[in-house]
Amino acid sequence: MILQPRDSGWLEVICGPMFSGKTEELIRRLKRARYAGQNHQNFKPSLDDRYDDDAIVSHDASQLDSIGVDGVDEIRDHLEPDVEVVGIDEAQFFDDGLRRLCDELAGEGVRVVLAGLDLDYMGRPFGPMPSLLVSAEYVSKLLAICVRCGDPAAYTYRLSEDPQQVLVGSDDEYEARCRSCFYDGYPSTSDSET
Repeated sequence: MILQPRDSGWLEVICGPMFSGKTEELIRRLKRARYAGQNHQNFKPSLDDRYDDDAIVSHDASQLDSIGVDGVDEIRDHLEPDVEVVGIDEAQFFDDGLRRLCDELAGEGVRVVLAGLDLDYMGRPFGPMPSLLVSAEYVSKLLAICVRCGDPAAYTYRLSEDPQQVLVGSDDEYEARCRSCFYDGYPSTSDSET
């Protein structure tokens, strides 16, 4: 049984590796808010232009209209005064100001639902996700299926050797992997700082 606050907003975080269904779950929750007649707004970082500039789109092509923004301040600029639910996809691409915004919105009675990678391609905490996870009332950690062995996968493995942390891509750039298969690909990461 999930208890929901009656007199305040709250924060829901959906996290996990690529191909675990995070965006699909985000879309499902936001569509339910729409069906309930709640005023909702959806945001995503502009740099995620893989499928559509003006929609949150999952790998299985489910989608929901959204506003592409370059940062947290732009989310603030677009917020309607009577918004009841705010959805944010690819939260790992925002800065630490995202937690402050989410806390403010929840304090004003808004339900905030966001999805993002909790770990980057090296297995390190990604962007503002750690602080969002500890601030959230509800956390859903989703798992994918390891493409190498079929076990539950909690890691995103980068196929290319591009060293930049942010590299937007899909199955052409990334694979979901279990712990063993992930570290088989990156033997040095088990010794690196997390």
